[in-house]
Amino acid sequence: MVFDFRPVLNGERRDPLAIMTRLVLRFASVPYGWGVQWRNRQFESGQRETVRCGVPVISVGNLTTGGTGKTPIVCFLAKQLRDRGVRVAIVSRGFGRGEADENDEAMELHARLPDVPHVQDPDRVEAARIAVEELEAEVILMDDGFQHRRLHRDKNIVVIDATCPFGYGHLLPRGLLREPIGNVTRADLVLISRCDNVDSEALANIESQVHRVHPEVPIVRSNHVAKTLLQYPSDQQSIDSLAEENVAALCAIGNPDAFMHTIRDCGAVIVQSKALPDHDRYSPETMAEVREWIQTMGDSIDQVVCTHKDLVKICSDRIGGKPLGAIAIDLELVGDESPLEILINDTLSQSQLD
Repeated sequence: MVFDFRPVLNGERRDPLAIMTRLVLRFASVPYGWGVQWRNRQFESGQRETVRCGVPVISVGNLTTGGTGKTPIVCFLAKQLRDRGVRVAIVSRGFGRGEADENDEAMELHARLPDVPHVQDPDRVEAARIAVEELEAEVILMDDGFQHRRLHRDKNIVVIDATCPFGYGHLLPRGLLREPIGNVTRADLVLISRCDNVDSEALANIESQVHRVHPEVPIVRSNHVAKTLLQYPSDQQSIDSLAEENVAALCAIGNPDAFMHTIRDCGAVIVQSKALPDHDRYSPETMAEVREWIQTMGDSIDQVVCTHKDLVKICSDRIGGKPLGAIAIDLELVGDESPLEILINDTLSQSQLD
């Protein structure tokens, strides 16, 4: 059983154990914060080297840990660059891949962007070198790169999830912030994801907090839109096929609540849900547990629904005797898109690729 730590971190749980846990975690966040600021000062003062890879680099990252919805954004940017005839490659750390060649994010990106190479290496400088020298990339998209300071980037895009924008207001481990909110000053553009999951007042508050520390940064709003229902290996159904279906929801992502919201927006009824740890590999033991869980629901469900990131690991069109489908998510920009267009044009003009 996976422990849900969010009610502890966000203050929803008020029992003595939760209060004591928050207190201990708050003390633990102090040395973490010192370490983050010390490391950043080293890069800003030149004590640590920043390496250029010879082509423009756009970093897509965030301030918090967990799923802010970067994958649809990386896909969107990669398609924009490919449509301009630019050879683009994605580089990332490859968190959670273990002994495998690629993690679940890379497998999903490969399925969605088969013509865009993705190099995973904890040393992103080396990954960028391979992308440029061996794959002849003209632009690098660095996935989850905001905290990775060693590879020089020409543009920093910071993604903020509207449903949990500032990690409960505390640094790790007390909250979900990887670094203080004030460090958003390094961003060239802030992109707010899942805007349709919150009201206009909440969005205005997020933008106000960002502009309080970085008044000049452009902000672009976006939604995650369910486009199709995928079935392994390559079948697609209309997303409307989920309407009024009774489903079991299965995921191993950083923000399961947002996924549940998406399923309900598609008109499906969630009978039961199971949220596994982010990047879970779906081992044989886990698969056996999931099958048993699905079988206990019997005829009360019509199908099982997961994310694309889960489907590329499960690799089946059925599980526990029920059809398995994955919701494919695309990025939809809301309102003024020009700041993102300007950022792309500025990046390409630096190497005369536009």
